[in-house]
Amino acid sequence: MESKEIKDLVVSLLQEKKAVDITVIDVENQSSVTDFFVIATGRSTTQVKSLVDFLDEKGEEKGLTAYRRDGVREARWVVLDYGSVIVHVFNDATRDFYNLEKLWGNGENIERID
Repeated sequence: MESKEIKDLVVSLLQEKKAVDITVIDVENQSSVTDFFVIATGRSTTQVKSLVDFLDEKGEEKGLTAYRRDGVREARWVVLDYGSVIVHVFNDATRDFYNLEKLWGNGENIERID
């Protein structure tokens, strides 16, 4: 799958499972590691885990498997690495603290979905 297809699938699945504040950052010109960050928030650690489990389950049904995943146990900041797309699922407080949009965004490369 191409990076835009992966990004679109991930966004669609996050929307389906009611993630909030979904944001896509195009980092293709800023990083040699990945093309997109998809960032989403769960309202609790339970919802963060649920979002990640849903991405795993439904993604695999469509041929998408994360190469790596980290943070699932604590569920404050879970990172799923799909190669050309890296997904960050945060709880509210952790997302506010790390503010990836400010670190990686330049105003032109950010797309807010919700």
